[in-house]
Amino acid sequence: LQLRRGIRLSAPAAIQVTVRDALNQALDEELERDERVFLLGEEVAQYDGAYKISRGLWKKFGDKRIIDTPISEMGFTGIAVGAAMAGLRPVCEFMTFNFSMQAIDQVINSAAKTCYMSAGSIAVPIVFRGPNGASAGVAAQHSQCFAAWYGHCPGLKVVSPWSSEDAKGLLKTSIRDDNPVVMLENELLYGVPFEMSEEAQSKDFLVPIGKAKIERQGTHVTLVSHSRPVGHCLEAAAVLAKEGVECEVINLRTIRPMDVETIEASVVKTNHLVTVEGGWPQFGVGAEICARIMEGPAFNYLDAPAVRVTGADVPMPYAKILEDNCLPQVKDIIFAVKKTLNI
Repeated sequence: LQLRRGIRLSAPAAIQVTVRDALNQALDEELERDERVFLLGEEVAQYDGAYKISRGLWKKFGDKRIIDTPISEMGFTGIAVGAAMAGLRPVCEFMTFNFSMQAIDQVINSAAKTCYMSAGSIAVPIVFRGPNGASAGVAAQHSQCFAAWYGHCPGLKVVSPWSSEDAKGLLKTSIRDDNPVVMLENELLYGVPFEMSEEAQSKDFLVPIGKAKIERQGTHVTLVSHSRPVGHCLEAAAVLAKEGVECEVINLRTIRPMDVETIEASVVKTNHLVTVEGGWPQFGVGAEICARIMEGPAFNYLDAPAVRVTGADVPMPYAKILEDNCLPQVKDIIFAVKKTLNI
């Protein structure tokens, strides 16, 4: 009746949700949905998580589902991997992925290789998650990006969310996956609010692993990124649009398996490629993308060499001004685009 009178009924509005709250929602919903799911890690229970990702979960689900561990990554990761082999679905939180190096034997030699080496008879449904890459002022011990490290290893799936929808949908999908999944979050995104659609607010919302998302349509150059630098790419695209340059921005979402088809289709349209990442240049995610494009059918459509924008090839300095110069900034992306387009 209201529609007949010309009154437009608005759809339920999208709401602003921080990445922290999106991850908390995903954990809450999956813990409730499947009693095999449990969370373990340092400070995840009574303290509500070092980054408050697990806020309220210990009070709701108790000691058996939300487990505080000692500061011993090798130990609690081994417990989690064994639990996964025995039929549970653990979510193993690292306070930072730099500390996952303490447990890399468990992640790679125990979790990643077991399904293959057992001819598929032993599944290892586990999620390794926590902040990855540089935060602010935490120096070299806490600032590495492990996308290339873990993306290198067959047997793992590796996801790297940017927005709240990415974070919620990818975490839920990862928990339900029968393979070990490494989820690389970003500490500086935890408090950032993103618009979350009505669909994403549903308990059934999932983001498929292995599918990139085009965040902005464009015709002149393809920008490919993951995690926090996706936001930098969108900022750079907004600046360049005022100069008549339309950038297509692709949010990878997944590092392994990589959605090369979406990147290829975009390069065929724009004829130019710039990759952006916070990690080091050598053997990086951008290097892999450039190689795949060169080896594939999209190479014939490139009008200029592909360009990588990466972190500096040094351990992260502590001083803020040096840190800023070590990480890709919006101005670096704009410079790379103009170089590629020769303008």
